[in-house]
Amino acid sequence: MNTPRVLSVAGSDPSGGAGIQADLKAMSACGAYAMTVITALTAQSTKGVAGVHPVPVDFVRAQLDTLLDDITPNATKIGMLASRELAEVVGEYLQRLDNVVLDPVMVATSGDSLLAPDAIDTVRELCTKVDLITPNMAEAAVLLDCAVAATPDDLCAQAQALMDMGVRRVIVKGGHLDNVATDVYADEDGISLITAERINTCNTHGTGCSLSGAIAALRPATSTWYEAVARAKHYLTGAIGAADSLALGHGNGPVQHFYELWSCARDTVGTTLSFPTIPARTIR
Repeated sequence: MNTPRVLSVAGSDPSGGAGIQADLKAMSACGAYAMTVITALTAQSTKGVAGVHPVPVDFVRAQLDTLLDDITPNATKIGMLASRELAEVVGEYLQRLDNVVLDPVMVATSGDSLLAPDAIDTVRELCTKVDLITPNMAEAAVLLDCAVAATPDDLCAQAQALMDMGVRRVIVKGGHLDNVATDVYADEDGISLITAERINTCNTHGTGCSLSGAIAALRPATSTWYEAVARAKHYLTGAIGAADSLALGHGNGPVQHFYELWSCARDTVGTTLSFPTIPARTIR
């Protein structure tokens, strides 16, 4: 197929590690052409979130109408919705979108809240209308109104409970649960564990955004949702493994989305990209 066209509907992170910036990077690294509709502006860095400014609902609608009248995405990732009104508006467009991944963003890596309390029920309803949801352990607990999982068995039980709630497919992210990064994937065929090496780093800012963005980017070119999820998990593990090389910020730094591309560039031309000789400037 042609290059997949993938849309991110999410908030903006000035530090570049999460939100639409992370989505653009992850989607591009996974071979897709990435587009965005911005739902919220944030003032944040690797150290935390200082403020959230939701985009006016009418302008989010205008972004979606203008884009979808011209380009049809092959897949869509929905991230930060911030408010009940924004969640309701985005929900109106689901019938026009294929291969929709919802990352029910509620709390940032730093612990800062990114979703108004009165929006939880609306996001819970959206979870039953999309193709896949990607909550972390804390978000799964909020969606189910229960305690946070303490064991892999708890994760499996919560994944099943989300399915029983009407969710079509879910991957519950449990990377912080034990010494192996274990996520639980569930669909109508059953429950599977997807494991990877747990990497000892604090630079995990935007991992949830990056995983859901990668899944959306990979889904149009894969035969099943499970394959897209497993490939995205492999990609993210590599991005986390290279995160310390960026050495950005004084808090939870971002992952290295382009670890394969930058490594290839270094192997090909040394430590930096090469450019042709630039002629001396002539001033008239």
